[in-house]
Amino acid sequence: MLRVAIVGRPNVGKSTLFNRFCGTRKAIVGDESGITRDRIQMSTEWRGRRLEFLDTGGMVPDTDEIIPSKVFGQVEQAIAESDLLLWVVDGRAGVTPLDRQLLPFLHKAGKPFWIAVNKLDVPELDAHVAPFYSLGGGEVFGVSAEHNRGVAAILDAIADLVQEEDAEPPGDEAESEIAVAVVGRPNVGKSSLVNRLLGMERTIVCETPGTTRDAVDTRLVREGKAYRMIDTAGIRRKGRTEARTERIGVIMARKHLSRADVALLLLDAEEGVTKLDAAIGGYASESGCSVLIVLNKWDKVAKDAYTLEHYTDSIRRRMKYLAFAPIITVSALTGQRVPKLFALIDRAWEERRLRVPSGVLNNIFALEAEKSWVTRNPAHRWDIGYITQSRGVPPTFVVFTSTSKPLHFSTERFIVNRLREKFGFFAVPIRLRQRLKKRRAGRAASKR
Repeated sequence: MLRVAIVGRPNVGKSTLFNRFCGTRKAIVGDESGITRDRIQMSTEWRGRRLEFLDTGGMVPDTDEIIPSKVFGQVEQAIAESDLLLWVVDGRAGVTPLDRQLLPFLHKAGKPFWIAVNKLDVPELDAHVAPFYSLGGGEVFGVSAEHNRGVAAILDAIADLVQEEDAEPPGDEAESEIAVAVVGRPNVGKSSLVNRLLGMERTIVCETPGTTRDAVDTRLVREGKAYRMIDTAGIRRKGRTEARTERIGVIMARKHLSRADVALLLLDAEEGVTKLDAAIGGYASESGCSVLIVLNKWDKVAKDAYTLEHYTDSIRRRMKYLAFAPIITVSALTGQRVPKLFALIDRAWEERRLRVPSGVLNNIFALEAEKSWVTRNPAHRWDIGYITQSRGVPPTFVVFTSTSKPLHFSTERFIVNRLREKFGFFAVPIRLRQRLKKRRAGRAASKR
C-alpha cells in the first residue's frame, strides 16, 4: 500500500483535498488558518489500488511558538513514514516566500514530491500553474479541491505507482480491530494517555486547552491484538464553545463515540468530577459503547486510606447511569497503571459480544417468577412471557410482556442486575426493549 503525505504551508486546502481523496469528511476544514495540528491518516481504494493518505498541519519553519513548532514536528514524522509527498500550494496566491522557504526542507527529506496547485476553481485560472514548475516537483497538477477539479487525475497518477502485486486490497482490518475512543473535557490528558498507550508521541500535547481538534486514529498491534486508538477533541459546554472549529471538533468527538467499541472516559483526579464530566459520561452511555472511567493525574493526588473510596462515591453519585463502568486510576505522565488498561479493554470488548441463548434466559427468569420478590409487592408483578437477546451490540434484550402495560422501572432494573450477576457483561451497557401485549379489539371496544 502506497502512503502519501499531504504537506504545505497553512491554509492552502490540504484538509479539503485529503477529504476529497478519502471520500469522507474526516478532517475538519474551515477558513481559519492552522486548523489541522495532528497528522490524520486514512486508507482508500482507487482503481483497485490501495492508497493511504496522511493529512498534516500547516508548515511554519523556524518558529518559537509552541503549537506551530509541534505541528512542524508532526509533519516531519509524517514525511518519514511516507513513500510520496504531495505538496499543496495556493494557485491564486502564486509562489510565496514561505513556499520557497519550504522547498529546501522538502528536498532534504529525500522523498519524491509532487505539487498540487490548488484553488483553481475555473478553467480560466489554469494558467496559474506555470510558475510552480520552477519549484522542481516531479509532477505538477492544477486542481480545485473545493470543486473536485483535477482530483481524479492525481489519484490516477498515484495509483499507477502501486505495484501490480500490491493491487489486491487486503481483508477488512476494521472487523478485527478494537476501536477505543478517549473522551473527556479539555486538558484532562487525553492526548498524553493516547501517546502513552501507543508508546510514541502520536498527538500533540500542550498545556493549552483545546489543542486537539480533529479525531486522530492510530492503529496499534499489541500481543497479536489490533487496536484503533481514537484521540478526540475536548468536549466543552455548548455556551463555552465559541469558535466554529471547536464546535465542529466537539460534534466529531461525539460522532466518533458512536463507532467506538470501548470509550475511555478520562477525568482529572486533581479537579475531581465536574458537571461537564457527568454530561460527557451521558454521551458515552447514550452511544452504546463499553465505558471505562479513567482517573488521570493520580500521581498528583494526596492520598490517605479513604482517598479512592471518596472519589468512587463522588463518581457513582454523579454518574448513576454509568454504574456498570469500572474505575481505574492512572497517570499518563508517569505511565502508572496505563498498561493495565489493555486487559480491561480486551475484557470489555469480549463481553459486549456475549450472546445468551433464549432457553437459558427464560429458565433463569422462570425461577425468578416463583420467588417472593415478584409476588410480595403488586408493583413487582412478573408480567413477562418471554425474553430473548437480539443481534448486534451493545447487548440488547427484548422482553415480551403478558400485559399491555409497560414494566415497572424497578422490574427493568432487576432484570439488568440479574443479567450482570449471571453473565458479567463487564463495562457493557445493557439495553432492554419491551414488546407489550396487544389489546384485543373487542375487549377494548367493550370498555368504551
